[in-house]
Amino acid sequence: MSAETTHHEAVSPSDHQTDLTAGPRTGRLGGERRPERGSSPAPAPVGADRWVTGISAGALGAFVLGAIVFPETVSSWVDVGLAKSAQWFGLYWQILLLATFLIAIALAFTPWARAKLGGTSVPEFGRFKWVAMVMSTLLAGGGVFWAAAEPVNHLVSTPPRVGELDPGSAQAAFTALSQSFVHWGFLAWAIIGSLGTIVMMYGVEKGMPLRPRTLLYPLMGTRAATHWIGAVADIVAIIAVVAGTVGPIGFLGLQVSYGLSAFFGVPDTYLTQLIVIALLVGIACASVISGLGKGIQILSRANIWLAAALMALIVVLGSAWYLLKSFVGGLGVYAQSFFGATLYQGDAEWLSQWTLFFFGWFLGYAPLMAIFIARISRGRTVRDLIVSTTVLPPLVSCVWFTVLGGTGVMFEQRSPGSISEPLAESGLPAAVMAISSQLPMTTLVGGAFLVLTLVFVATTADSMSYSIAQSCAPSGEPSTVQRTLWALIMGAAAAVLISIGDGGINALQSFIVVTAVPAGFLMLPAVWGAPLYVRRLALEQGVVRPRAGS
Repeated sequence: MSAETTHHEAVSPSDHQTDLTAGPRTGRLGGERRPERGSSPAPAPVGADRWVTGISAGALGAFVLGAIVFPETVSSWVDVGLAKSAQWFGLYWQILLLATFLIAIALAFTPWARAKLGGTSVPEFGRFKWVAMVMSTLLAGGGVFWAAAEPVNHLVSTPPRVGELDPGSAQAAFTALSQSFVHWGFLAWAIIGSLGTIVMMYGVEKGMPLRPRTLLYPLMGTRAATHWIGAVADIVAIIAVVAGTVGPIGFLGLQVSYGLSAFFGVPDTYLTQLIVIALLVGIACASVISGLGKGIQILSRANIWLAAALMALIVVLGSAWYLLKSFVGGLGVYAQSFFGATLYQGDAEWLSQWTLFFFGWFLGYAPLMAIFIARISRGRTVRDLIVSTTVLPPLVSCVWFTVLGGTGVMFEQRSPGSISEPLAESGLPAAVMAISSQLPMTTLVGGAFLVLTLVFVATTADSMSYSIAQSCAPSGEPSTVQRTLWALIMGAAAAVLISIGDGGINALQSFIVVTAVPAGFLMLPAVWGAPLYVRRLALEQGVVRPRAGS
C-alpha cells in the first residue's frame, strides 16, 4: 500500500462505511437515477433540516430588523467586521485563491483528469447550456455595473502597487483593466468552480449529502454528514450566499430605478424600486417552478445572447481598434503582474476596499456555487470541468470588462470627468448610464443594459435559491415550494432594506466578506482532497493503471 493511500484512509473513513443519515448510496448526485441527456431527474422531494433552515432564516431576519431599527450601528459593525476580516485573514484568502487556481490547472494536465464526475457517463446538459448557467450565476449584476465602473475607478485612481500614471496614457488604461481582471478573472472562477466542486461531487458519490458540509469530507470523512460541525458549515455557507444575493437584488432595484429615471423619465421612487424587485422575484419564481431543466436554462441562455449582442453593438458604435488594443494590453499586464497583484500587501486600506473585498465576496459564494455547479455537471470529465469553469469563463469575463469598462476608459481619456464625475456623484449605475449616453442609440443601449442586469440577477436568485434549499435538505432534491420560498424571502428582505436607503443593502453586501472567514476554511480541504479523489476516480474507472506497489 502506498503512502498516499495510507494517508487518505487515515483522514477519511471507508467509503463503504454505513451512515443512514448521509443519503442513499447510489453513486449519483442527490440519490437520483442516471439521467438521459437533456432530461431532468425527479426524485421525491424531502423536507428541510429545521435547525439549519431556522437559524439561517433567523439570522437574515435579525440583520434586516437590526438594519431598520439601528441602521448606523449595524453599518458601523459591518464596516469594522469587514476591515478586521481583511486585516486578519486577507493574506490567507489571497494564498488560498492562488493555490486553488494553480492546483486546478496542474490537475487538468494530469492523465487523471479524464475521469468522469457525478456517477454517470452522459452529461445532463449540453455544453452551451451548462457554461451559460455557470457564467450567469456568478456574474449577476456585477457583470454589468462593476464592469462599467471598476476600470474607470482604477484609471482615475491608479492602484498603489504601480504608482502614479498619466490617466490619458495607454499604460494607465491597460493597468486599469488588468486590475479588474485580477478581481474578476481566473482566481474568482477557480474558487467557485474547480476543486470544491470536485470534492462535492466525489463526496456525494460516496453517500454524502449535496450540502456545504460535504466540503469537509477530506478532513472528517462521513462524520461530516451528522456532526454538529457539518451543521455549522451549512449555516455559515447559507448566510454568506443569502447576504451575497439579497444585496444584488436590492441594489438592482436602486440601479434600475435610477436608469429608468435617467433614460425614460420614470420617477426614481421607492415604489419604482419595489416594482423592479417584484418583477425580478417573479421571473426567478417562474424559473424555479419550471425546474432546472427549463427555466434557468432559458434565463442563462438569454443572458449570454443578450450580453453578446450588446458587446457587438458597443464594439461597432465605439472603437473596435481601441478595445482590441486594450484587451491585449490589459491581458498582457495581467499576465506580467499576476503573482504580484494577487499577493499585493502594500496599502492596507486600498487592499480591503478592492482586492480583499472581491476575494472575500467570491469565497462567500464558493460553497453554494460548488453545490450548484456539482448539480449541473454530472457526466463531465475533471478536465472539462476545470477548463469550462476556470479557463474559458474568466477569459470571457475579461472580454466583457474590456468592451464595457474599456469603452468607459476611452470616453474618460477623451473627455476627463465624463464618466468619473457621474460615477463619483451617483455610484455604480451612473457609470453605465454615462457610457450609454455617449454612444449612438443611447436609449436602446441603456435599456438593453437594464434588461440584461434584471435577467442576470434573476438567474442568480433562481440558482442560489436552489442551492440554499438544497443545503437545507437532509437528502434528495429540495421541493419547488422550498426553492420558491427562499426566492421570496430574499426578495422581501431586499425590499425592506431599500426602504431605509442604500445603506442597508451596502451593509449586507459587505457582510458577505465577514462570512467569508468561515467559508474560507470550509474551502481549504479541497486543496488536498480534490487531487486525491481525482486520482482515486481515475483508478476506479480504469482511466489510468495503478503503479506497481500501490
